[in-house]
Amino acid sequence: MTISKKPARTRTARALEHALSGFAALALGFWAWEVVGAQLHFAAQDRRLQSLAAAAEPALERRLAAATRAEIERTGLIGRLEVPRLNLAVIVEEGIDRGTLRRAAGHVPGTALPGEPGNVVVAAHRDTLFRPLKDVRPGDEVRFVTPDGWFEYEVVKTEVVAPSRTDVLAPGPEGEATLITCYPFGFVGPAPQRFVVRAARISR
Repeated sequence: MTISKKPARTRTARALEHALSGFAALALGFWAWEVVGAQLHFAAQDRRLQSLAAAAEPALERRLAAATRAEIERTGLIGRLEVPRLNLAVIVEEGIDRGTLRRAAGHVPGTALPGEPGNVVVAAHRDTLFRPLKDVRPGDEVRFVTPDGWFEYEVVKTEVVAPSRTDVLAPGPEGEATLITCYPFGFVGPAPQRFVVRAARISR
């Protein structure tokens, strides 16, 4: 009686297939954990923002961005960034370190705060919070809801630049906002370029 043996190559291929399947499951689980964590963080910070807005003083009785600066000192919270047409709503916190960008969009320190003269610069990951920006277009509304109230901007243009283009952080002559994420959106790994959305303040 002859007993056939499976070739070693077949066993290796199956082992590799099982290993890759396991890795894919782990990667999917980690991604889901990150997404759920970001959603829970959004909910908690949004509740905080609502409570601050309810307790805010009338706009004429407070210095510009005073309540927002005080909240940054306490918790790092700046507010909520919305692009209504894209159904985009994300929490914005001070800083662009890895920990902040895992759970929120990050306000670049040293740039203006929403409502102030200058350039409000916010960054976030292209594969999570800022992915909807791939469909942004001129004329879209960009809204910041902060402890000092809400402020509107209108997208005027988008551009793709090299990471070395730090001039995108520079303030313009009027109030503006700049949103930055990595590009291309579908790129796997560290992306080689940056996608920049420029918006001008709308006066009410």
